[in-house]
Amino acid sequence: MELTRESWTDADAADANLAVLPVGSTEQHGPHAPLGTDVLTAEAVAEAGADRYDDPVVVAPAVPVGIAEEHRRFAGTLWTSESTFRAYVRDVVGSLASHGWDRVIVVNGHGGNIAALKEVTARIVRHDDAYAVPFTWFDEVGEHTSEMGHAGPLETSLLRHTDPESVHEDRLEAAAADGADRWGEWQGRVNLAVDSDEFTDNGVVGDPRESSAELGEELLAKSADALCDLLDAVRDRDPGPRIDG
Repeated sequence: MELTRESWTDADAADANLAVLPVGSTEQHGPHAPLGTDVLTAEAVAEAGADRYDDPVVVAPAVPVGIAEEHRRFAGTLWTSESTFRAYVRDVVGSLASHGWDRVIVVNGHGGNIAALKEVTARIVRHDDAYAVPFTWFDEVGEHTSEMGHAGPLETSLLRHTDPESVHEDRLEAAAADGADRWGEWQGRVNLAVDSDEFTDNGVVGDPRESSAELGEELLAKSADALCDLLDAVRDRDPGPRIDG
């Protein structure tokens, strides 16, 4: 059940305690993919997992702005502080829980959100009347996870399957030519770069020419299946005692 498409009376009648909250980012994804890539992919995975799950699952509206200041020099990128982001996610999870949807999986589409989501979901479990866990879709696609870059073959493929009109396929050659092979500038295990424009001219990491709608279909199936497995675990989990306050 997608909340944005339902009336409050239908929401009130929903026999569910499970919810998914897509979170993403509005940030550059090279010349070929939309600024909303991380939102669109998180929504696609959240909706696919909810659709194929046996029990009712509430799909919350996506959080569209995340921790993305590393892309600040590329036009259109929006960002918020980690503290604001964590507080916002916690508030939304609390809102869901207030209606009885108190088992929440935060379906993430942006690497920059990962650390903050790990922290805030742990805080929710310890202190709030809800149980929440983070789920980053591109970490749940098996052997393809190692191919994740930025606006590279994985994200581009998923969009070519779920939202093909959003991808400028005629720009894939240019995107690959001016992109980078890997994220960052490294000395040993230390990344010397703070912002993405230090190592990629157009914001791309990886080769989006290796993308395809067929690969995107596979990625969606793998990530949605993994999300269903996690829904099972969250549904049956006893989170234990909470800390007051």
